[in-house]
Amino acid sequence: MTTLPDRPNTALLVIDMQRGVVDTAHELEAVTANIRTLVARARAGAVPVIWVQHSDDGLKYGSESWQYVPELVREEAEPVVHKNYGDSFEATDLEALLAERGVGHVVVTGAQTDMCVRSTLHGAFTRGYDVTLVGDAHTTEDLTAYGAPAPALVVAHTNLYWKEQRAPGRRGTTVGTEEVDFAVGADV
Repeated sequence: MTTLPDRPNTALLVIDMQRGVVDTAHELEAVTANIRTLVARARAGAVPVIWVQHSDDGLKYGSESWQYVPELVREEAEPVVHKNYGDSFEATDLEALLAERGVGHVVVTGAQTDMCVRSTLHGAFTRGYDVTLVGDAHTTEDLTAYGAPAPALVVAHTNLYWKEQRAPGRRGTTVGTEEVDFAVGADV
């Protein structure tokens, strides 16, 4: 259904599951386990897994806090997209990597729900991709001190509003880890 012609494939995006990003994240253990499950399932189905890694003044490239959490291990052949903005497409090679692989549908996981995950959802959608958010495979930190809702509410709200995203020739949806099926021709 994507508006990107000749791009029938799906890819799994793992966004910013870095030590300094998720060190105080909501439900981190469960989210990490779900992402591990999805990565294994994608690999078993020869579905591209693309890792996204953020850096900025507070998250220095190459630092300990910049590294992925140890429970998530990237295979050498799996590309890493290095980014400096919330949207994983902005000033990166993500679009080129997806085009090379014929990808028109992205499955999104990672952190932070209300920042980089949300920006990437919208960035992919406006670029013509079908976008599936895995509702139990993304997380955020507690920003209630700054007026934000509690992390569980941020996750729930994002899952709710993304579930019915529609635009001409593309769609967004939210599913649970167990509902993700990477088989060729599968709906999600």
